[in-house]
This record gives sequence, C-alpha cells and structure tokens, in this order.
Amino acid sequence: MNAIAPITDVRQHILDVAHPLLLRKGFTGVGLAEVLAAAKVPKGSFYHYFGSKEVFGEAVLEAYFTEYLGRTDTLLTGGPGTAAQRLIAYFDDWLDSQTGDEAQSRCLVVKLGAEVCDLSESMRSALARGTRGITDRLAGCIEAGRADGSIGSMPQGQDAQGVAIALYQRWLGASLLAKITRDRSSLDAAMRDTRQQLGLSSDH
Repeated sequence: MNAIAPITDVRQHILDVAHPLLLRKGFTGVGLAEVLAAAKVPKGSFYHYFGSKEVFGEAVLEAYFTEYLGRTDTLLTGGPGTAAQRLIAYFDDWLDSQTGDEAQSRCLVVKLGAEVCDLSESMRSALARGTRGITDRLAGCIEAGRADGSIGSMPQGQDAQGVAIALYQRWLGASLLAKITRDRSSLDAAMRDTRQQLGLSSDH
C-alpha cells in the first residue's frame, strides 16, 4: 500500500479545503471546527498561519483572486483570435462556470460579496482589489479590441473602463439571479447584452 504523501504547504492546503465549504455555506455558515476537520489539521496550525477567522477569510479571497486573475489573463491575453473573440471566450467561461454541476467553479464574489462586506473591512478591501483587477483586465481587452478593429465604438459617454465595469456588474447581477431562480436565462440574457453593448454579431 502506498503511503499518503505529506502535506508540504499546510497554509495552502487549508485554503484549498475551505474554498468549496465557503461556496456551499458562506463565511458565517462555516465554523472553524469544520475547516479543521476537513483539512485534518490541528487548531494550532490554523492559528499559526491565520491568527483569526477574519484573516483566514481575507486569505481565502486573495487566493481565489490570484487563481481567477491568472485564468482571466490566459483567456483575455493568451487565447487565440481577436480581442473580441477572447472577450467572448471569457464570458463563455463565466457562463459555463455558473451553470455547470461543479460547485467549486462557482463565483466566490457572488457567494460572499454581500455577506462579508458588512462583517469585515479587510475582507471588503480584498474583494475590492480583486474585482478591480478583473475590470482592469476587461478594460484592457476592450481597448485591444478597439485597436484591432474587432470591437466598435463605445457607447456615448463611456470609455473602456466604464464599459468593463458595466459588463462586470451585469454579469454579477445575472449570476446572483441565476442562483436565486435556478435558471440560466439571466446569464443567457447577459451574453446577448454583452454582444450588443460591444457591437458584436453572433458569429464573433
């Protein structure tokens, strides 16, 4: 029988184990004992790395955004096609992640955003930094689309950053509504609105 490999990064292991728990139950719904039991680590290890549940929550969000922004960079700057095609690929990925069966792929911002902003200033700040990173990347791709001709002119009075923020807000709202109704129609509508706002035809 093969021996179980030792955990080489206990801090990251705790974060990895906690992520799906938080997606299912929220921040206040997950107790420290449940995290420790799932991670199979003693309480002392938790407090060695995090100090408090609030610090732990901030670390979970930072780890989530590090991974998410890396995937966003791959889709928006490393993918094939025009900037418009890469932008649509990003939102296709978002739609798939919100409608699939894998709970771990769901958006942690949708799950925790409203809950933790009133509980913790440090967690609110982590959410603000992470979401700004997303909208900055979307804006960069929109600007690239204008440069390569795959995206038309912006709506009157809006620059690439403003359009990026509006699109992100639209998709966050659609994701929350899809969660409430257990129906993907709001996400499909968000995709149609996105194409229209960027002046894209259905074949882009």
